[in-house]
Amino acid sequence: MDPIKQFKQERVADIAAMGRDEELKKKSLDWMLHADKYKYTYNYSWMGRPIIKYPSDIVATQQIVWDVKPDLIIETGIAHGGSLILSASLLELIGGPGRVLGIDIDIREHNRKEIEAHPMMKRIDMIEGSSVADDVMERVRAAAAKAKCVMVFLDSLHTHDHVLKELELYAPLVSVGSYMVLPDTFIEYFPKGYYAHNRPWDVGNNPMTALRAFLENNKDFEIDRELCDKLMITEAFDGYLRRVR
Repeated sequence: MDPIKQFKQERVADIAAMGRDEELKKKSLDWMLHADKYKYTYNYSWMGRPIIKYPSDIVATQQIVWDVKPDLIIETGIAHGGSLILSASLLELIGGPGRVLGIDIDIREHNRKEIEAHPMMKRIDMIEGSSVADDVMERVRAAAAKAKCVMVFLDSLHTHDHVLKELELYAPLVSVGSYMVLPDTFIEYFPKGYYAHNRPWDVGNNPMTALRAFLENNKDFEIDRELCDKLMITEAFDGYLRRVR
């Protein structure tokens, strides 16, 4: 057998087996919960900007952007701008005119200043406003209409109702073969009340519950099972959705 083909087949088999390993899944979740004591995901940067992600999700983002090669990446939720910089840098490596559009209801001035001073700002546009507001969606749709291939990351307010509305609004913008990524589905698997003391989301009210409701009524998207099964330590359990039709 061709060694490259053999390697790929072995990897597919290993990932499938790993996805069936419930003990490993539990250990991964236990590790995530323990590491969150130290705000683990807040401790990384990408090209100088804080990026609130697990390293595995950074690598997964690289994989899907390289495979799909979108010319527009839309991201709801900006925070420190690390994710915008990651997407822009990947588009820079690919080459071409690709751009990143970031949306946030509150782009804090100190973060805006740092993002605008970054070399990757040449590929970034930002909109301040609610990701589900009519005027914001009008601008987002106008940008998407000019693109050949669109990818979407939804990482703003993590309540069920807000995320479900985002899914419904942004799904039609995603190109067939591209992805809509939904971080923070792990909230559903953390202990009940873990976030409720200072956040409006909790078990039963989070991106995972919105994802399940969305997929019940939308057959255009499927969970990329191979990608999700290999991550294990991830902010996006089942959250990498590929548009298939």
